[in-house]
Amino acid sequence: MTVTRGKLIAFEGVDGSGKSTQLQLLAAALRARGIDVVTTREPTDGEHGRRIREMARSGERVAPETELDWFVADRREHVDEVIAPALAAGQVVLTDRYYLSSVAYQGARGLPWQDILASSEAAFPLPDLAILVEVSPERGLERVEARGGTAEPVFEEIAFQRAVAEVFAALPCPYLVRVSGDGSPEEVHRRIFEIVDARL
Repeated sequence: MTVTRGKLIAFEGVDGSGKSTQLQLLAAALRARGIDVVTTREPTDGEHGRRIREMARSGERVAPETELDWFVADRREHVDEVIAPALAAGQVVLTDRYYLSSVAYQGARGLPWQDILASSEAAFPLPDLAILVEVSPERGLERVEARGGTAEPVFEEIAFQRAVAEVFAALPCPYLVRVSGDGSPEEVHRRIFEIVDARL
C-alpha cells in the first residue's frame, strides 16, 4: 500500500454500528505500515460541536433546520482547521462521521436529504472513501446500551435510528462502500482493510 497524496476516509453508520472502533483499528493498521494518519471526529470539540453534544444529551430537540445549521458550522471549522491542512500535508485523514451523517440524520428529521447531500458535496471536500458500517438499528442500540457512557436521547431512539438507516440505504454516492458490521471487530476490520488497501 502506497499513499502519494492526502486521502480522506469517513466512517459512517447508525449509532452503535462499531464505526469508531473500526476507525481506530484501521488507523493502527495504516500506522503500522508507515502511513501518516490523522484521526478526528464530528461533532468536534469546538464551540459548535460542544453545543450539539449538549443538545443531544439534554433530550431537548431543536428545530431540524437549526440542528443542521449547527452541524454545518461545526463541519466548516473542522475542514478549515483539521481536514484541509492534513490533506495538504499528504496525510491520511480518518474521520468518525462526516457530512453523510448530516444527510442521514437531518434527513431522518424530515429535511430533504437530497438537498443536504448536494449542498454538502458542493461545500466540503469529497471523501476518497466513505465506509458505511451496516448493522440493524436494533443491534446498534443494543450495543449503545451495553457499552454505557453518556446517553444521547435526542438521537438514540429506535424509530429515529430506523429512519436514519433508510436514508443511509438510499445514498447513491460513488465513493460510499457498505460493509457488514456483523461479526467480531477483527472480522469487520479485515473486510474494511481489504477495501482500503484496494482503494489507496
